Amino acid sequence: MPPRWTAAAIPDLSGRIALVTGANSGLGLETARALAHHGATVVLACRNRRRGEEARQALLPAAHGPLDLLELDLADLAQVVAAAGWMEEQYGRFDLLINNAGVMAPPRTLSRDGFELQFATNHLGHFALTLALLPLLEGQPDARVVTVTSGAQYFGRIAFEDLQAERSYDRWRTYGQSKLANVMFALELQQRLEQAGSTVRSFAAHPGLARTNLQPASVEASGARFEALAYRLMDPLFQSAAMGALPQLFAATAPQAEGGGHYGPDQWGGLRGWPAAVRVAPAALDGQQRRRLWECSEALCAGACPALATRLSAADTAVSRA
Repeated sequence: MPPRWTAAAIPDLSGRIALVTGANSGLGLETARALAHHGATVVLACRNRRRGEEARQALLPAAHGPLDLLELDLADLAQVVAAAGWMEEQYGRFDLLINNAGVMAPPRTLSRDGFELQFATNHLGHFALTLALLPLLEGQPDARVVTVTSGAQYFGRIAFEDLQAERSYDRWRTYGQSKLANVMFALELQQRLEQAGSTVRSFAAHPGLARTNLQPASVEASGARFEALAYRLMDPLFQSAAMGALPQLFAATAPQAEGGGHYGPDQWGGLRGWPAAVRVAPAALDGQQRRRLWECSEALCAGACPALATRLSAADTAVSRA
């Protein structure tokens, strides 16, 4: 049996710059903690500046690299444009993008741009952010994009006929759609990067059952008392956020991680354990559907935020050269 991979195996990251979305709590906080501990400059991209600053202060004592703060609500595409501009002005280049932030199973809510909130935050925001930032990653040695999905990908379906759940909204079905979209994007991005001869590699990772603020936030937003009871009964199955963050840290830093790889826990059918290559949802293996999702996502983002159109067009051209 190969040795278990832990955060202690992360190589020295001095001189590398990482941006982690949703870095003020849960998986994002633990990811930022590990990267900073190993010397990286970490940009904490957080929706709430106050909470982001609290997280930054909490991480400082154990950090061996600088910590910076970027206010970013992924459900607001204008903020995505501003974030890309800020990164360009502040750093001019960087090495690691961890698409970690997410919302889970709220009542139907619309983003600032009028999209269903889970699809907007979990997928569209990260799609737009990644493409807007690709020029800053291009040319950097071992540049990586890690998109965090979940086990919900396995029951997800992309409802192209009703992407915003206007006809019918089921909060868990829509969450599954957004998480399937995450892994579809990661795989399609890797394929396009390879075709373009890019130096950047794309990965997907999922945490299994990890104890984060997503579960209580979902229960509070929906008032689903039965789900609160179910979470209490399932609590022994949950692993810590630090364990849940290991697959995305492996994808972001391990020399043996392979571009296009999908990493998750290796035990209990992917519910918990140590990082390993894990199966991808069969629906994500359909290249035609991945391309369709890419094109739909690009059109939605550019249509909602004209300031994104130029950035997306340039990035799409760069990663589409066969």
